[in-house]
Amino acid sequence: MYKLKYFIKYAFVLIAATGILIPSYVSAQDDEGEVMVELTPSNKNAIFDGLAKYTFEVKNTTSEEQVGKVAYIVTTPDGEKVKEDSMQVKIGKKSSEKYNFNIAQSKPGFYKINVTINVSYYDDTIRKAFGIRPEQIKSEHERPADFDSFWQKVKDDLAGIDPNFQVTPMPNLDKDNRHVYLIEMKSLDSMTIRGWMTVPILKNPKKKFSVLLGLPGYQVNLEPMMGTDADLVIITLNVRGQGNSRGPVDTRKEEFIFHHVENKERYVMRGVIADCLRAIDFIFSRPELRHDNILVSGGSMGGFLALATASLDGRVRLCSAQNPIFCDIRNLVDAVDWPISSIQKYVATQPGLTMDKVLGNLDYFDVKNFATNINCSVLMGIGSLDPFAPPGNEYAAFNNIKSNKKMMVFKDLGHEISQTYKEYEGRWMRDTFALF
Repeated sequence: MYKLKYFIKYAFVLIAATGILIPSYVSAQDDEGEVMVELTPSNKNAIFDGLAKYTFEVKNTTSEEQVGKVAYIVTTPDGEKVKEDSMQVKIGKKSSEKYNFNIAQSKPGFYKINVTINVSYYDDTIRKAFGIRPEQIKSEHERPADFDSFWQKVKDDLAGIDPNFQVTPMPNLDKDNRHVYLIEMKSLDSMTIRGWMTVPILKNPKKKFSVLLGLPGYQVNLEPMMGTDADLVIITLNVRGQGNSRGPVDTRKEEFIFHHVENKERYVMRGVIADCLRAIDFIFSRPELRHDNILVSGGSMGGFLALATASLDGRVRLCSAQNPIFCDIRNLVDAVDWPISSIQKYVATQPGLTMDKVLGNLDYFDVKNFATNINCSVLMGIGSLDPFAPPGNEYAAFNNIKSNKKMMVFKDLGHEISQTYKEYEGRWMRDTFALF
């Protein structure tokens, strides 16, 4: 009997912020050849009108015939089975075969598809996801009736605090033909927050710069951001409890997300969002900055903050959000691990506190509820395999945006976006801001 020597090859995709790796293809190899499989959707983004079409290709370069079965199962994000099928296959030696799957699904949403192959000398499972008319996804959960008044009070409270803006040159950090400045300001609860501003070194003292405001991911310490664009000032903000803005809020990583979640008036994200609004105030305090050309951008928690800031402050012109968390929060329960698991663990330690009460508070921090008030142009990027910000939840928020918007879906990515997104974002910003 011919004996195959297995050698597993993985082409990995990195899921940002977790370090988890997932294989995009797998092959089994002997001394003379290998078995390789590839699953290809008929739509490059795996987004369909109602009939999902896939081609499953098996390449057999070994000198042995491969006989067995190919099967697939389609489920909802929470694991409910939608459809399954299988077929017997035979792939001759030194040959390949293609098998077409047509999966009809009428309900808008995202679905998981697992394709398994079990043949003579090889078996494996490929896991993907696809969307059916995601532009029709709507959340069944209502926006709090006092959502706008809640946030207006936050803005009023913030306006009553003297920002005491401070800008300190940091010449030892200057590089790439940019000056670096430490920036400090007072935000909600009179808390001091800090960040960085880098400014191109130019001979024209009257130059006014467009602005990129970079907002942080979860427990990320943002450093000064350099760049080669001579038309752009880059500000990176460390919100309370993160980076050089640690102080009264000084939680450990797993604690930050549920800090005072039992009270929406004290929940950490209330202050964090106010910090971002104060950063817009800072931009407007600087005469060398163009107040009509502000882009807010961030990923994960930073994407959430970018959308919230654009919603609450009409002075933002462009908003770029990558894999924003906290979209359609109530539908994240039982659908994701983090951040819901951390919040649930906290609730279990607090006598009398219930998850229903917490979800009632979190409704005031749900991206889908901020989205309805966004008036600027929005660019969003998501991964179909995102374990923290599922694509269906992302679309529930995106579809509430009434202004000019664009969604970029990356079918093989998790909690990240590709370089293609960043390149598009740069062109979009320059075209809108007329930076030629």
